This record gives sequence, structure tokens and C-alpha cells, in this order.
Amino acid sequence: MNTESPKIPLKRIHQGKVRDVYQVDDQHLLMVASDRLSAFDVVLPDAIPSKGALLTQISNFWFKMMRPIIKNHLTEIPVTDVIPTADTDLIHRAVVVKKLRALPCESIVRGYIIGSGWKDYQNYGSICGIQLPENLQQAEQLPKPLFTPSSKAQVGDHDENISFAQLKHLIGPERADQIRNVSLEIYQRASEHALNNGIIIADTKFEFGLDEDDELVLMDEVLTPDSSRFWNQASYQVGSSPESYDKQFIRDYLETLDWNKQAPGPHVPVELIEKTAAKYREAYRRITGTDFQQE
Repeated sequence: MNTESPKIPLKRIHQGKVRDVYQVDDQHLLMVASDRLSAFDVVLPDAIPSKGALLTQISNFWFKMMRPIIKNHLTEIPVTDVIPTADTDLIHRAVVVKKLRALPCESIVRGYIIGSGWKDYQNYGSICGIQLPENLQQAEQLPKPLFTPSSKAQVGDHDENISFAQLKHLIGPERADQIRNVSLEIYQRASEHALNNGIIIADTKFEFGLDEDDELVLMDEVLTPDSSRFWNQASYQVGSSPESYDKQFIRDYLETLDWNKQAPGPHVPVELIEKTAAKYREAYRRITGTDFQQE
């Protein structure tokens, strides 16, 4: 199974765990989401069929919905204007975006208590230094969504949770306030839409950049199963880890192996790959209201 992006006749300037970025010109980039599968910050040798296209199209749906709240990095330039030979697969997984100055932080919004937040709460009664009521249970909805930023790590390192005061020091108080307010507003609107379609967005992360006018712009990906925890509302129960629409099956499987979570990663059974691919497709259908078609 191919885990690489298709051959692109442009200079690649960045390769992430899932996305590759190519230089188009001084103002534009081509961002391509691959089918690569990563877990515990390691790219695995197997891929999820159509994952890149699904992530791109889910992001595009949310970017458009959030336009009244904030500008985004999308342009109206078709992929075929940049690569005339682009096939249907590349057209679905790629977008031509504005070149921005990325801010050195990630904006994390938590609506429910799970994952590292649950561990923090068990140990300290707080999440990222924010004190919470006593006796909350795993996966319980928080009294109100929390904004918990992190600093962007160098490639190969882990992002580090920071306080809001540290974020103000990092990017300035006015910009920090703006990012917090925008992030919470996006999360609120997305959560309402998703809940109406049977999905709970437990938490998510956003990335922002600045354009040539120094205006804040939403970038990278937004509200995908890779950048968020999506739960099935129908089977959700407080007190247990809910059924998700992402690669949790694969994480759970990897936890059973004698693997040190360092590269190279192990192969994943085909049935888990197929099960995960089906979850991504279901998330797409519920969010967009249409079945995923890649023709």
C-alpha cells in the first residue's frame, strides 16, 4: 500500500506526518494530504485508503462554514491551474492555499474530559493549570469549553502545553485574546452542527497564521478526525472511553504489541485498516450530509 503523496512537479518545502507542502509561487502553496497513517508520532508502513482526500474535503467543508467567523487559507485557484496533469485523486486531496506566517502555537479547545486532560484532572484536579469542579468522570462534558494552547515544537519533538499567560508572552496579549475567542466560537458552531448529525466533538486543535495585512487566518486542517476527537453520540456514556471516528482502533492494537513507539513502526492488520477507513467515511457523511465520492 502506497504511503507517499502522488508525484508532484513542484518543489516540496515541507513534509509532515500526513501533509506535504509544495511551493507554487511567492504567494501560494500547494498542500497535499497523503494517506499516510501515523500513531504515537511515528509514520506507520501502511496507509488508510482515501484518507488524504477525506481529510481535505472535511476541512474544506468546515473552512467554508466558518468564513463568517474568520478568514481561511483557501484560495479559489483550482489544483489543475497549478498542475494541469493532476488526476482526480490529487484534485481531491490537494488545495492551493495562501502563503502565511504561521504562528508558533496550536489552539486546543476541550469540551469533554478525556485523554491527557483526564490524566491531568485525576492527578491535579485541573487541566493545563485550569482548576475544575470535583468528581468529574471520564468523558464527561466540561462545565464550559476550555482553551488550552500549546507551543509548536520543532520537527520530531512534542508540542508542549502552555498557559494563557505564556501564550500572551509568545504572541502578544491582543493576538492571544483573539485566538482564544475565535477558537471557542468555531468550536461552539462546529459542535452544534456535529451534534445535530450524531457526532460529539470532544476536543480539537486549530492552527493560525497571519496574512500580508497582519490579519489572523485559519490554516492547515480544521475539525477532521485527525485533529479532533469525534465520538458517536448514540453510544456515548459518561465514565468510559467513547466509540470514536478515528484511528483509535489502531492505537489500541499498537498498545498490545511489544513496540517501543519508535520508528520503524509495525504493520497493521488489513481488517483494522479497513475498519478505520470506514470510520473516516462515516465521519465525512455525517458532517457533510453526503457520501464520499472520489471519481
